[in-house]
Amino acid sequence: MSLKQQRQQAIGRIIGQHAVASQPQLLELLAKEGITATQATVSRDLEELGVIKVRVPGGQSVYALPELESERIAPFDQLRRVLGEWVGEVAASGNLVVLRTPPGCAHVVGSALDRSGLDGLLGTVAGDDTLLCVAAPTTTGDELAERLRQLAGLQDPNDAPARPGRDEERDD
Repeated sequence: MSLKQQRQQAIGRIIGQHAVASQPQLLELLAKEGITATQATVSRDLEELGVIKVRVPGGQSVYALPELESERIAPFDQLRRVLGEWVGEVAASGNLVVLRTPPGCAHVVGSALDRSGLDGLLGTVAGDDTLLCVAAPTTTGDELAERLRQLAGLQDPNDAPARPGRDEERDD
């Protein structure tokens, strides 16, 4: 996992656990976890993660990851970047596609996909490191998986060169 991925994962976790009102406060909380970054870097991270400010009881504004932003469409280049950085594996079954990400990153990929308007994608459900994508009725899981693999820059496992397995005969 890259430093950027680790930092963004930590930002998402910190924002979920603390009422963070400012970038300097966020920098301080990151530093307590051993992560050093500039304010400009954290500002870019907040933008890439889609972090927003919300008003909480008492009137204070704090950072939050949006629950649902169906009206905000993610630019295609951002979707390609997010999938390329965070998706490590894509597998299909029926009309479902499972994406594997580093721990704590599935929600970032899910948010980008949900805001992408990607043809053939009905919606996503994110866990910690696994994302379930549901293909639209007009698309198969295999078709959606191939589209997602291409966006992530991954090779189809069926196209990978064969490696001798335990069950295969070998000429010794």
